[in-house]
Amino acid sequence: MACLFRRTIAAKVHVGIWQNFSFISFVHIFKYSFRRQTPDFKLLVSLLRLNGILPITEDIQLQTEDLTRQLKPDTVVEDISAGSGAVNFTINRKLLIQKMLEPFESESNTTFGLNSELLNTLKRGVTLVEYSSPNIAKKFHAGHLRSTIIGNFIANLKQALGNNVVRMNYLGDWGMQFGLLGAGFIRFGSHSKLKNNPLQHLFEVYVQVNREAEHNENLRQEARDFFRKLEEHDAEAVSLWQRFRDITVEEYQHVYKRLGVHFDVYSGESLHQSQALEVVQQLQSRGLLKTSDKGTGVVDLSSSGDMSNVCTVLRSDGTTLYITRDIAAAVDRKERYHFTEMIYVTDKSQANHFQQLFQILSASGHPWSESCRHVPFGLVKGMKTRTGEVVFLEDVLDEARTRMLHNMSRAQSKHPETSTKELEDPEDTAEKVGIGALIVQDFKGPLLSDYSFDWDRILQAQGDTGVFLQYTHARLCSLLQKNEDLEAAHFDASLLTEPSAISIVQHLLRYDEVLLQCSQDLQPKHLVNFLLKLCHLIAAAHRELPVKGSPVQVAQTRRRLFRGSCSVLANGMRLLGITPVHKM
Repeated sequence: MACLFRRTIAAKVHVGIWQNFSFISFVHIFKYSFRRQTPDFKLLVSLLRLNGILPITEDIQLQTEDLTRQLKPDTVVEDISAGSGAVNFTINRKLLIQKMLEPFESESNTTFGLNSELLNTLKRGVTLVEYSSPNIAKKFHAGHLRSTIIGNFIANLKQALGNNVVRMNYLGDWGMQFGLLGAGFIRFGSHSKLKNNPLQHLFEVYVQVNREAEHNENLRQEARDFFRKLEEHDAEAVSLWQRFRDITVEEYQHVYKRLGVHFDVYSGESLHQSQALEVVQQLQSRGLLKTSDKGTGVVDLSSSGDMSNVCTVLRSDGTTLYITRDIAAAVDRKERYHFTEMIYVTDKSQANHFQQLFQILSASGHPWSESCRHVPFGLVKGMKTRTGEVVFLEDVLDEARTRMLHNMSRAQSKHPETSTKELEDPEDTAEKVGIGALIVQDFKGPLLSDYSFDWDRILQAQGDTGVFLQYTHARLCSLLQKNEDLEAAHFDASLLTEPSAISIVQHLLRYDEVLLQCSQDLQPKHLVNFLLKLCHLIAAAHRELPVKGSPVQVAQTRRRLFRGSCSVLANGMRLLGITPVHKM
């Protein structure tokens, strides 16, 4: 709906001033203020200067005032004023409210903002997102949480914006550590324990074999022999490895289900071991493969060709490395999925790895390497449970659920009227709220930043937290349900004049701009901050705009405002990977 008004403003500038230019992308939403009424849109004169439409040598404020005088209000734009370096536009209030709340005639509108003309410039196609990517035969470590939820957000966003998304989990399922695990299981493993508590038993075997191998050369040789058998496709070795892999994926899927995350493909390094040798041959045929002083195969990535920056792709014994398999995987994915873009989501320590990967792909004659992108993120510091340091993600999810359930029970004792006894499944609600709190805490700042983990701060019901988002959504659902009798296809927009109502509508105008911003830098913070501000505005309006007890037409219009707010809040939460709760 915001684009309807953008078009009107852009047409004014187009017809009145410069007829050979489209100005719709220059018209931005004016940020509302809690303290005063503000215009709705602004046209930045600096953008006109940067694009050669206005001379940069003249005074920008004089240009702003001159342009403002040339543009005249009409039935849509009721006021045009000069700001600091910007022309400000105020939309007719009745029309603004009418058009912004019309899409919410039904209980939910899942496409609000997604059909905006502002998003037409985005390239659409097949987006492959690789995320989570834990190592098999180990319990899901908490360190993989960020990759999982960030990748899920990116996949959700890309899909909502009209892309065909391939959600890929690239498992760490190959390498010498599996030689050690295989040899260890043969010595110390138990098939009955593997059946009863698979990942815990494999973890115990891995710890024991590592400890033993430190001073046992025979065991180290057994590990090398087992891995060699794997590479030679020995039936018995491959069967045991495959069992480890299948068990791991099955166990991980339970964790992913709790997080509301799913994958289209479970891939892994093992699928590209033979292709990695083909990559080495291709690098050699292109003259890119060099031999180092240590006898390793390297690719020279230095700009001057002096071997000052090399990437090792082959060990001295002729075996391939992680990056070699990554090159093979990238080529295979392009051939298999014909992606328009491929996004890797890993921690920032792998930034150099991906820079080298993209350089080698480009040098190997793959121009599509330019469509590959690494989204790095920082570290979480101090993630602990009551029992101490966290190792496994399930510990974190259990802790979030337990603490949230405790907080809900405590809130019930203070406010008996909001009893958790009304909830069909308090534990499920606590889990959804707790996971939402983890996600919001993670997404509030720049992804690249490290942050300190604090359970008490994360699970607060007040302030800018995931709990606040869920509380606001549940409160709106309750309001809408209690006033179902006021359901109406039409509403009178002229009855919604209060500043708190106008502020919400002005904020909803920004939704498509926020989606565009997220799509450009893949940072969820823009959407998180938008939703948190929306919740603060809803809280103010909830106090000032009662539905129950108001005249019927006023109540119907206010209910429409709250329904629209609830719908956008729920849509945004789902994009973030949060399941909105209806009661808490």
